[in-house]
Amino acid sequence: MRLDRRAVLTGTAALMTVSVLPKSFASAAIDDSVARWLAQILGPRGEEPTFDSTEHSFDDILSGQPIEEGGIALDVPNVAENGAQVPITIHVDSPMTEDDHVTAIHIVATRNPTPGIGTFRLTPALARAEVTTRIRLAEGQEILVLAELSDGRVRRVAAEIAVTLGGCAT
Repeated sequence: MRLDRRAVLTGTAALMTVSVLPKSFASAAIDDSVARWLAQILGPRGEEPTFDSTEHSFDDILSGQPIEEGGIALDVPNVAENGAQVPITIHVDSPMTEDDHVTAIHIVATRNPTPGIGTFRLTPALARAEVTTRIRLAEGQEILVLAELSDGRVRRVAAEIAVTLGGCAT
């Protein structure tokens, strides 16, 4: 099979056409079992918390729920050489069963221009409640991690990270 310019342009045009199709038409080929599985994996799509400031982000996440300290293992460096790429691993102690599982993990950087780093939605279909990512930090600060559980409880852990070179433009 020969791959020439015409084949690449035709394939690109086909992909672009499929990507702009109406949602109902594009998902018509997905049968119900796949749609249910995707809905379970993706979880309910509601209003995501806003992270304009640390106080507002806590109000949006907690909705008046009490916070428990602990139950979360947080692996972060004590000193980050480059604030643009700070590795972070979060593990929440949970059996991840239908009745007892982590529904969301929220990461908040207290001194970033925009404190909300991200929200990860989890389902019981996952083997363990663990998230690994890289985050951006403007300066040395405290990182807060909140884990929402299926029974309404919220767990919290914090870690202080010193940053040598800031990664956010202020």
